[in-house]
Amino acid sequence: MRSRLALVVAALLVLGAALGGGLWWRNREAALDRGAEHAVSAYVAAWNAKDMSAVPFSENGVAEQFAGVIDGLGNAPVRVTSGGVARDGEAATTDLSVTWTLPGKVAWTYTVPAQVLRSGERWVVGSPERGSRWHPQLEPDETFELERTSGTRGDLLDRSGEPLMPLGTVYSVQIDPVNATPASAAALEAVVDADAGTLTAALAKATASGSKAPIPVIMYREADFAPRRDRLEALDGVITPTSEQPLARTRTFAQPLLGTYGEVTAEMIEDGGGRYVAGDRAGRSGLQAQYDSQLAGATGLTVTSSGGTPLFVQEPTNGTDVRTTLDPRVQQAAETSLADADLDVPGALVAVDVPTGEVLAAANAPTSGFDRAITGRYPPGSTFKVATTYAYLTRGITTPTSRVPCPPTVTVDGRAFRNYAGESTSGTPTFFQDFTVSCNTAFVGLSRELAAEDLASAARALGIGAGWADQLGVAGAFEGSVPSTSGGTDAAAASIGQGRTEVSPLSMAVMAGSIGRATFVPPVLVKEPAGGAPRPTPLDGRAVAQIRSMMASVVAAGTGSALRGAPGGPVRGKTGTAEHGNDPDAAARVWFLGYQGDVAFAVLVEEGESGGTVAAPIARSFLTLLAQR
Repeated sequence: MRSRLALVVAALLVLGAALGGGLWWRNREAALDRGAEHAVSAYVAAWNAKDMSAVPFSENGVAEQFAGVIDGLGNAPVRVTSGGVARDGEAATTDLSVTWTLPGKVAWTYTVPAQVLRSGERWVVGSPERGSRWHPQLEPDETFELERTSGTRGDLLDRSGEPLMPLGTVYSVQIDPVNATPASAAALEAVVDADAGTLTAALAKATASGSKAPIPVIMYREADFAPRRDRLEALDGVITPTSEQPLARTRTFAQPLLGTYGEVTAEMIEDGGGRYVAGDRAGRSGLQAQYDSQLAGATGLTVTSSGGTPLFVQEPTNGTDVRTTLDPRVQQAAETSLADADLDVPGALVAVDVPTGEVLAAANAPTSGFDRAITGRYPPGSTFKVATTYAYLTRGITTPTSRVPCPPTVTVDGRAFRNYAGESTSGTPTFFQDFTVSCNTAFVGLSRELAAEDLASAARALGIGAGWADQLGVAGAFEGSVPSTSGGTDAAAASIGQGRTEVSPLSMAVMAGSIGRATFVPPVLVKEPAGGAPRPTPLDGRAVAQIRSMMASVVAAGTGSALRGAPGGPVRGKTGTAEHGNDPDAAARVWFLGYQGDVAFAVLVEEGESGGTVAAPIARSFLTLLAQR
């Protein structure tokens, strides 16, 4: 009996030992699984942070190696995930899926095997069987290298399909701080018209810092470089590497509209969503910037090992052309007429094709910077009387032969409105005569009969504030604004283009074109990419015919006499002299708008005596140049 009990106890002890051993084994295996998985997770997190400093590796110096390996990829973010972890004893393996987001949001994905090993009380990342930890085709001592490649850039085309800015050679004047001297830097200042001391200071700063990078000074096209070539080549440490970029026919040709091309700025890189990196060249302003993604196409990318092994290739795609409606001859005539006027203040001239509404020219003075021709906002003054007259005629408020007095002054709700230079017309002139001499008081007197929406509706019918800005193809275009009037002085001021009414030179040329064709057609400047052809909206034919006669009289016998006998045929037009701001002594904005044959146009000068004496002669010069082509 006693022996049987002993056997039972012994059996129980053996079973307990077996059970205990099994539990210990399972716990140990589970702990190994957790350790391996935790090590892999920590490794993945370090990849995603691009910081291996806290990761234990089986060899020394690996964390520091990682930073050098990926340096060639710049600030490209990386996303790493792991597959399942397979453990065998005190070693485990997994596959890491690595995705780099390269410039231009290009994804480069590959798989790299990873191994973690138990070493004492911790897990470490081991060495792969082949390649490096960072890429299976990268040798242990190699790094990543990224090269960006570009396709052929598209062109901005004129209305005939010819490039407005074909590729041309540019010379980048630079100072080589290794070979330049203070004397050569000072001499360079005189050659490139830099402020005295600026380039010597830049050289001194580079020398003090030990920088060997060339110091950019200025970029010249061939016509500007050639007269300076010998003097530049004679200077120690001055270099002039060449490159090609889009260039207009002259440095100033349509510059505010077409824009510039060059090295991207820090702001462009920051706002580009990964499209640009330092050293890229792209459109920096105007249409070159607005349509840069279409013109440039997609950047190509090649990632290689430092040993030359291709790891990833994405070929570039060529850019596509952007077709505009500009006519270089008309543009040049517009720019020349502004230049010949030798203005001391800004000005603009816009020309529109009457049959189609397409913009033929948008010229600015000065010839760089703000595109006031298309985006400017100005009071139109008496040029707006074309729209007011359309309202008066179509609402039955007056007719061309109606007698409408033109006194020196008319008072509305206590505010006195006067004619230019205090002029008046004796007797009781017709409205036709009032328009011819641009009588403010006659227009103000009739404004009492306007409904709140009459002027806004008439202006929209002729193209001012008519909703075409977004279809023009030029960012920031201003189509004009004519608010509803509240009667009294508000309607009176609006009737003569003052008060809250604002226009751009383009919107005034659009109105002139509407009168020329008797329909409103939304203007177009960029045709491709674009939507369908704009649809014309007919105008009141009788009113338009009457306004045409009045505009012809302005030139023949009124304030636009500077255009009388202009080459190219009869001109119909309207002058404008607009007050602005709160200073009663401030010089006026002065205008002339009109059309001759198939060309409608508007001229603005920001300060001048009157539209007839300042803007109209520029318009005549423009038409004279057109007649010579």
